[in-house]
Amino acid sequence: MIKNGSHGTLLILLAAILWGTTGTSQALAPPGAHPLTVGALRLSVGGGGLLLFALLRGHLTRDCFCQPGVTLLAALLVAIYQLAFFKAVATTGVAVGTMVGIGSGPLFAGLLAFLIHKERPDRRWLIATSLAVAGLLVLFVPEPGSVSKVKTEGVLIALIAGASYAGYTLAIKRLLPGRSPEAVIAVVFTIGAILLAPFLSRFDLSWATKPAGLLVVLHLGLVATALAYLLFAHALRTVAAVNAVTLSLAEPLTAAALGMLVLKERLTLAAIVGMLLILAGLTVLGMARSAYVKN
Repeated sequence: MIKNGSHGTLLILLAAILWGTTGTSQALAPPGAHPLTVGALRLSVGGGGLLLFALLRGHLTRDCFCQPGVTLLAALLVAIYQLAFFKAVATTGVAVGTMVGIGSGPLFAGLLAFLIHKERPDRRWLIATSLAVAGLLVLFVPEPGSVSKVKTEGVLIALIAGASYAGYTLAIKRLLPGRSPEAVIAVVFTIGAILLAPFLSRFDLSWATKPAGLLVVLHLGLVATALAYLLFAHALRTVAAVNAVTLSLAEPLTAAALGMLVLKERLTLAAIVGMLLILAGLTVLGMARSAYVKN
């Protein structure tokens, strides 16, 4: 049984807030920024930064490669997540894409943790996840007289992102015992970047050389990826994967807030109710004394 890790909870919430800036960053990128290249550049810059950090600290050892199958699976899921997430955001909007992608994560994480690791989520996790997911569903409620802009294709792609996110979280957690978190993340993300490298040669990258484009790439790579995942990896040492994914629902909450403040999206009553439910779920989970119980 994993004991209470308030420090880990805080680290995950900070990481989720940083992740919540990614959709807005893509929306502010110069014209010509394709979702596939945005994801590939994010992973390349983020993976490179993490790898350099691990090398400078001398944490990159042979132990980081002792589970090649799990490492490759984690890298593949990280790559799939980048492609699916940014494609979903571009297809069905920042708010909906982020909310479905991350909002579905706890459900996939709970299912995978039970099937693979025999982890039985406790009652508090079930309550917290139910509140948070209910909040996400409420955010889909259209305003009276409005036409829903939710696209089925984008929602399905976002669900793929959610499943990938839950999968690589569980895989990374399995790689962490006895190893440096930054080294594990560096290896996984570097391999993921290599897997996405072919996409960089298929699309125009001139947008990334402009000041605004370069700023977007650096933010996505160094802040919303390298720094955020370092915080996340350290937190996974004391927080169960299923709880970590639920706590990450702070990401769509951040995305919705940035949509209001930066992209000037109007806050509806449904949005207010939805965000309050998400906050309630995060509060319940943050007060948890235990993360999970093993069968």
